[in-house]
Amino acid sequence: MSFMAAFTRRSLKFRVLAVLAGLTGAALLLAAGAAQRRNARLANLTVGQHAPAFTAVDTRGQAHTLAGYAGKWVVMEWFNHDCPYTKKHYALVNGVGNTQAMQQEYTRRGVIWLSIVSSAPGKQGFTTAAEADRRTREKGAAPTAVIRDTAGVLGEAYGARNTPQYAIIDPNGVLRYSGAIDDQRTSSVKDVAGATNYVRAALDAALAGRPIAVSRTQPYGCAVKY
Repeated sequence: MSFMAAFTRRSLKFRVLAVLAGLTGAALLLAAGAAQRRNARLANLTVGQHAPAFTAVDTRGQAHTLAGYAGKWVVMEWFNHDCPYTKKHYALVNGVGNTQAMQQEYTRRGVIWLSIVSSAPGKQGFTTAAEADRRTREKGAAPTAVIRDTAGVLGEAYGARNTPQYAIIDPNGVLRYSGAIDDQRTSSVKDVAGATNYVRAALDAALAGRPIAVSRTQPYGCAVKY
């Protein structure tokens, strides 16, 4: 191969690499821009103000609206079947899961419990309706309904950034708690025992007619996969 041919070949290779690098850089910039726009859309709700109205359809085709639950306490739980932080609170210890126990107890007491998956198609945690129901049954979970928020409408309206993350709404539609499930910011099942469970404490106080002592906390866990 002549010097000029080799030079031309190397030049072409460098140009191809430069184009590929440019495309990769552009893709990264677009992704970063999309993430910034999404974060800007995420609401920063104020406890004590009315929660955003919504209409959502669950995995069985049933419609749910905040207005339809007037007069009831409503729990909105963002979760992701594949997130280790979610798994922590659904893991069975001596046959009992932390979240399942709360769902069973509080739905018996008239609380509406909506488990919400905001994972987009192709992202971790995304499921079909049938798969979501199957995995819910396998966990022994007992929410009022499972909602697939695949477009992220509910998640963005309620500022859902992590799984798990909670919002508790009073019978008048006012947000009374927003944040983490507890104060142990790990994915270890052993840390469930002995943790301060903010959600349980808020619901116990609310149902007893007492003020909620801790009404806002910083959620932790996996990022919601919008």
